[in-house]
Amino acid sequence: MSAEPYGRRPRVRTAGGVVEGRTGPGGTAVFLGVPYAAPPVGALRFAAPAPPPAWDGVRDAAAYGPTAPKVPYPDTFATLLPDPAIPGDACLNLNVWTPDPAPGARLPVMVWIHGGAHSRGSSAVPVYDGSAFARDGVVLVSFNFRLGVLGYGLFPDAPVNRGLLDQIAALTWVRDNIGAFGGDPDRVTVFGESAGAISIGSLLAAPRAAGLFSRAVLQSGAPEVLPRVRVRAMVRRMASLLKVDATAAAFTATALPDLLAAQGAVLRRSGPLLGGPAFGLVTDPDTVPTDPLDALCDRAVSTGVPLLLGWTSDEYRLWLAPTGGMRLLDRLGPLSVALARAHAGKDRAAVRALRTALPAATPAELAGQLLTDRLLRDPLRRLAGAQRAAPSFLYEFGWPSGLPGLGACHALELGFVFDTLAAPEAAWLAGEQPPQALADEMHAAWVRFAVEGDPGWAAWNGDGPPKMFGGPSLDPEQAPVITRPVLP
Repeated sequence: MSAEPYGRRPRVRTAGGVVEGRTGPGGTAVFLGVPYAAPPVGALRFAAPAPPPAWDGVRDAAAYGPTAPKVPYPDTFATLLPDPAIPGDACLNLNVWTPDPAPGARLPVMVWIHGGAHSRGSSAVPVYDGSAFARDGVVLVSFNFRLGVLGYGLFPDAPVNRGLLDQIAALTWVRDNIGAFGGDPDRVTVFGESAGAISIGSLLAAPRAAGLFSRAVLQSGAPEVLPRVRVRAMVRRMASLLKVDATAAAFTATALPDLLAAQGAVLRRSGPLLGGPAFGLVTDPDTVPTDPLDALCDRAVSTGVPLLLGWTSDEYRLWLAPTGGMRLLDRLGPLSVALARAHAGKDRAAVRALRTALPAATPAELAGQLLTDRLLRDPLRRLAGAQRAAPSFLYEFGWPSGLPGLGACHALELGFVFDTLAAPEAAWLAGEQPPQALADEMHAAWVRFAVEGDPGWAAWNGDGPPKMFGGPSLDPEQAPVITRPVLP
């Protein structure tokens, strides 16, 4: 079946039944809210994902499905990071944008895994709209998965890493069904940001995910697992607030609003720079048998998967600037740099080199860069420099937000990657009139990587700077001419 004229309703038969989408401008077809697993309610709240029930007739796929249960961002971040909440039980759903919903089209596929510290986010964020990828010949898939305690809480009576199991279930659905939407199941690129990139690090090392994708993009997130004691502490703190046992059985018997209220309370004590208890992935014989970064660097897994890896120049500013953390660190002066150096495991020579590179940097900026090294740059460089059978490509996003104090902060690159700067929500983080030329360049590189396995610059050889996207003096009139990859 080819895409119908604008305004018509294309239909595709999946393993569960027929879905009816919508055709948008340019002839791209969009299918939203398609179930890939059963609703995780009742006895399935803390179980591994189960197959979705099939349906008779035609299922309307015109609107985003329910988002995973979560607590909203604190006010300081809610004005910067859109995070729609759509009610309903059937949150294990996905979305497909395709230029040609025809079996046999064999187009490259990209699967997006959203961020949100394993506790927030969804596929319904407007900045994640997949229309530009479909416009450029790629089938784009995004999906929801369980978050927070539901996806990552560690219990003695429930499977571990349920959020990752949901992601594997979604990728399995893609393998089995994406051909009907015009995609090629043998040319799947996974890409994600922040916690989504961390998840991809574990998917690369997860035996259950072997063969489900052939390329991977990690944006501002490095492969990592947390100590079990940190994740278990989150559950115990919630149990204490709820006055129940720290078991899946007890948490299943607890009303969902009460569960989320307790989760919100414990989340206020955690963050990417604070350490302490957190929700996240842990090693587990059934899902992630060993530390994924070690396994990838030791060539134990996924040696043949090309990688695109990178960060923003001022990651830390999203975590510190809105909360007043920058002012606090500047007041501490040299002590903040010393504490950050110790936390990052750096020697004094590293601080001297950083001061030479950034002579005007304040103590807060130096401390933030040291912590960013520890969280992102050092592990991603280590992965890029590992002796693997496939190449790794490094990038840095350096364009500063138009909003005061944010700089080139964490998550700022997303509207450029998706080419969705026209979405009103893109301005929440980028400010007004961000450079479209930079979005053209960056989006085209991601498409080229999915199509050709090469984003358009040399693979990293362990030395030299990464590919730079943008900067304070970007002049759209002098931007390079962008040549989109030609699909085979």
